[in-house]
Parts: sequence; structure tokens; C-alpha cells
Amino acid sequence: MQLPKFVIMKHQFTASPKLYIGMDIHKKSWSIHLRTDISDHKSMTIPPNTAILERYVFENFPDHEVHLVYESGCCGFWVARYFLNLGWHVKVVNPADIPTMNKQTYQKTDSIDCRNLSKQLQADQLRGIYVPDEAQDFLKSLLRQRAVVSRQLRSTKNGIKSLLLYHGIVIPTEYDNNNWSKAFVEWIKAIVWKSATVRTAMESKLRTLEFLHREYLSLANELRAYCRKHYKTDYYLLKSVPGVGGYLASAILAEIGDLRRFNKASDFAGYVGIIPMMRNSGGTEKIIGVTPRCRALLRSYIIESAWTALRLDPHMQSYYRKHAGKNSKGIIVKIAHKMLNRMLAVIKTGKPYQSNYDLNDGQNNKGTRKRTAKQPW
Repeated sequence: MQLPKFVIMKHQFTASPKLYIGMDIHKKSWSIHLRTDISDHKSMTIPPNTAILERYVFENFPDHEVHLVYESGCCGFWVARYFLNLGWHVKVVNPADIPTMNKQTYQKTDSIDCRNLSKQLQADQLRGIYVPDEAQDFLKSLLRQRAVVSRQLRSTKNGIKSLLLYHGIVIPTEYDNNNWSKAFVEWIKAIVWKSATVRTAMESKLRTLEFLHREYLSLANELRAYCRKHYKTDYYLLKSVPGVGGYLASAILAEIGDLRRFNKASDFAGYVGIIPMMRNSGGTEKIIGVTPRCRALLRSYIIESAWTALRLDPHMQSYYRKHAGKNSKGIIVKIAHKMLNRMLAVIKTGKPYQSNYDLNDGQNNKGTRKRTAKQPW
């Protein structure tokens, strides 16, 4: 009797196995859930150390393609950069963009959050935010420190005026405004106080004011000097746009980095947060205001600079007059949006901005301006 011959089939994997890691990062511990492309593996809590997770993955999943995700927060992007250097696929997501069920509103733990992150990562439902390189992250820290000092300086000035008001000292009319001149500070120093204690309090406030003012100027100079040296081309391209000074150009480079990564002007405006917040239902559309999703510090700088652009640029003046009678704040936001379009255009083209209005020398006694060339913005 002849025995049947068995054919041995050789299986070949057409794709590498995948590992999906959801992380919830805190100062003292990291909660982690690991899930393969087939099933859940385990949840665990480890000390805040990248080497521990790296060693565990390489020992237990040496041949897996690793995907990792965590929520953006106070711990920044250094964790993402570490694992990106290992060749892992890393996403940092905005917590507001993570799909959740109503049940998770009432049952929220780090373990549940990590499990949900790993599932959403496997389903490709998560959109990561931009991860800056280390140099830009350091530059952004300098920008934000200057913003902190600016707030402290403003608070100190308010404290000085409050102390004067509390003790019934009237500020002269020529000094009673938002501009603090050297003459105003000297006037405060010359006040004769009835008590040594309140005099000491005021002297302390004035020393704080002097220190913060020095820091305020020094940090801004350091920021501009760094950008002139390391981002020279983009720095001067941005400065060519009316309303954009050296500090704003530096702030844009610190907060955003390379503007060339934006494909469209609308993407750039959305990233900064100068886009409308709308409600559309039943064919009725209503614009409520500006979106709350923004780079708050940078947006405030750009809207403030829009007033300068309005003073300098005839294009913006013409646009403002065309909308005269409407809400002036709304018009300024639109001017700020136009400024963003110009900024992206000069960076993309590599050419400084040139106004397409020139003075009509001698041909018009009223000194009006005429259009000479058509520009893409």
C-alpha cells in the first residue's frame, strides 16, 4: 500500500507585525498600553524614563514596526524626538482631537486613556500635531520667557500706580497714560513719603521695575540676534511685509519654524488661529468670532501688528475704508489674515514684499496713489 504524500506549505509574511503603544505622560510616572496588530498585550506603569520602554519593546517585540502616540502637554516634545531617533513612528496629538465615547466622561483613568489611544492609533483615527526640532524648541522657550517677563513688568507697573492711588497721590496729567517715560519714574522717586515703611515698599517696586525692564529689553535683543544669525533669509523676508518688525519676525520663526511646511495659506491661518468660528444649521450660517484653537501669544502679536500695517500700507487703508462702518475689530482680524497671506507668500517665493502702489510725483496735486503692478497677494 502506497502512503499518501504530504505537501509541506511554507508561509511567507507579506507585512511586518506592528506594535501600537498608547502613553499617558505625567511628571512622576508614565501609563502605557501595548497592543499588537492582532490583540492587546498589556498595560503597565513605568517611571518617566525612555530607556525602560525602549528596552522592554526591543526585548519582547524585536521584529515589530513600532507606532507610539501620546497627548501633548507640559512634558513637551523631547519624548517624541527620542523615539523618533529610534526609527519608531511617533504621533503627538491634541487632547481635544481624540475620539471618545460618552462613557469615558464618567469613567476616566490613565489605563482607559492609554487603551483608547492605542486602539485609535491602530485604526488610524488620530491626527498628529507638528513636532519641532530641538533648536526651535529652545528658541520658543526664549520667546515665552520674554512674554512672561512682559506680563510681570505690566503687573509691576499696575502695582506702582495702585500704591499711589491707595495713598491719595495724584499722577500729573502728562504722566497719566500707558507710556512710562524716564521723567515719570524720576517723579515717582522724588515723592516725599510721610512714612519710611511705605517709602521702602515703593523703592522695592521701583527696583523690581528696573530689573524687569532690563530683562524685557535683553531677551528681545537676544531673540532678534539669534534669528538674524540662524534664520537670516526668512527673518528679512518676513520683515519686508508692512507691519512686521524684527521682534514679530523672530516670534513667528520661534513659534512656527519653517513656514514652507504649510501647503496653503488657509493651513497657516488655521495654525495661528486667525480663522472664524462658525455655526451652520438649517441653511443658516453665523460667524460667532475667532476660533479658540490658536497660538494665543503669536495671534495677539499679529493682530496688534495689523494696526501698524494699517498705518503703513495703502492696500490695508483702502480695504479698511471699503468696510467703514462695520466692526473695526472684525476688520483688523481680516487685515491680520491678509498679513499672514503675505508672510507665507514671501517665504514661499523667496522674494521680499513690494508694494504695488507708488506716489504719483507731480501728476496729481492731491498726492493720491496709483496702482502700478499686480501682485499675487
